[in-house]
Amino acid sequence: MKQKKENPLTEDTQNEQQSSEVQSESDTLVDAADELLLPEEITVETKLKEEMAALQKKYDELNDTHLRLMAEFDNYRKRTLREKAEMIKSAGESLIINLLPLIDDLERGLKTAESATDVEAMKQGLDLIYAKFIAFLKQNGVSPIETLDRDFDTAYHEAITTIPAPTEAQKGKVIDSVQKGYMMRDKVIRYAKVVVGE
Repeated sequence: MKQKKENPLTEDTQNEQQSSEVQSESDTLVDAADELLLPEEITVETKLKEEMAALQKKYDELNDTHLRLMAEFDNYRKRTLREKAEMIKSAGESLIINLLPLIDDLERGLKTAESATDVEAMKQGLDLIYAKFIAFLKQNGVSPIETLDRDFDTAYHEAITTIPAPTEAQKGKVIDSVQKGYMMRDKVIRYAKVVVGE
């Protein structure tokens, strides 16, 4: 009988192969066990992922809304500034247009004054132009500030000087007006320059 000769290298190689197969199976089982989670852990993790996704979506929506609102506000601001500038420009234009007839009247009056001999007619013409100009001011909300025999008030008057009051009743009152003051609606646009009794 022939005896089978064993190759010591083959046996070691086989052992190593078997051992590596066992090791790889063992690693696979460990990896699979790690991946396996309890049902409660799966639902918690899934819920957290869903919540994170929902929060990210909400954040993206809010960010988009914010950016759109900022852009709309910037457009609104620019449009408002442009409209305001146009209003100021057109208001000044309409004011000048309304002043032109008064300038025409003054020019006619000056032309007439060169050859006029009747002083009374000239005075009446100037009075008419003045009345027309005062009406124009009232139409635009401008009114003169009353001064004479009024109590001195720094909200409307600017004292140029003080003089001794002629009577006891005129102390602290306006005695004379050097320059008329004017108000536009409720705002003083020029203070009246006055002399006050003391």
